[in-house]
Amino acid sequence: MELEKIRKLRGKCMLRRDIIREFLAELLGTFVLILFGCGSVAQKVLSRGTQGEDLTIHFGFTLGVMLAVYMAGGVSGGHVNPAVSLAMVVVGKLPIKKFPVYVAAQFLGAFAGSCAVYGLYYGAFAKFSDGHLFVTGPNGTAGIFASYPREDLLLFNGFVDQVIGTGALVLCILAIVDKKNIGAPKGMEPLVIGLSILAIGVSMALNCGYPINPARDLGPRLFTAVAGWGMEVFSAGNGWWWVPVAGPMVGGVVGAVIYFLMIELHHPEPEKNLEDDNSIKYELNTVN
Repeated sequence: MELEKIRKLRGKCMLRRDIIREFLAELLGTFVLILFGCGSVAQKVLSRGTQGEDLTIHFGFTLGVMLAVYMAGGVSGGHVNPAVSLAMVVVGKLPIKKFPVYVAAQFLGAFAGSCAVYGLYYGAFAKFSDGHLFVTGPNGTAGIFASYPREDLLLFNGFVDQVIGTGALVLCILAIVDKKNIGAPKGMEPLVIGLSILAIGVSMALNCGYPINPARDLGPRLFTAVAGWGMEVFSAGNGWWWVPVAGPMVGGVVGAVIYFLMIELHHPEPEKNLEDDNSIKYELNTVN
């Protein structure tokens, strides 16, 4: 009797529209990415390096992406990144009508994840710099949530950085999920995608970190703007904020086009089975 009640309750609560399930999956996946990724940055910064370092941040984002894809992958594909979603639209793996829904979920998930990190370390934020919230400088904490460039980095150089970094990510993702290529063993795709993030982190983080994800950067930046850091989060770095938004979107398209033109386009078509072909001809002749 109790089992029957549970089944009825599950039936009432179950979402039957795919797009809603995909929205929730992308939201939760991006939330997890920010929770582990930005959480690892917060641990390093707020402890002034005593309980974290650059390598722990790389692992935080690597594991965050891996777990996010494991969580959302079976429902939505686990994009957790508008640049990846756009790349999937370009290669025909995501209907364009779903793109705005995925992006909205990703931005909301990133904003919610930032709220969780701030709540988790609320006491540490209050103690750090006597409770003052600085955007940049030796006591800056806005960089826990969003990216800020090196002082000598030009905006154009930063834009190119984001195009290359995101293009590399999309190239890796498309190769990992390409069943006509070597691909990754079933169920291991999120792990290998996470390792791709680690590779990008240890090789391309010098200029501005490696946001390579508009939702991961702009969502938390919006959070800092309303949580006490103020509008300086948009003016810092000579108006840097748009670079990790526009650069990854361009990079995602570039990576998708390069993979299609140089790899996917040249996959040989599967050979036609001669026996099946003869069988079809025989059946047609019999009918006629």
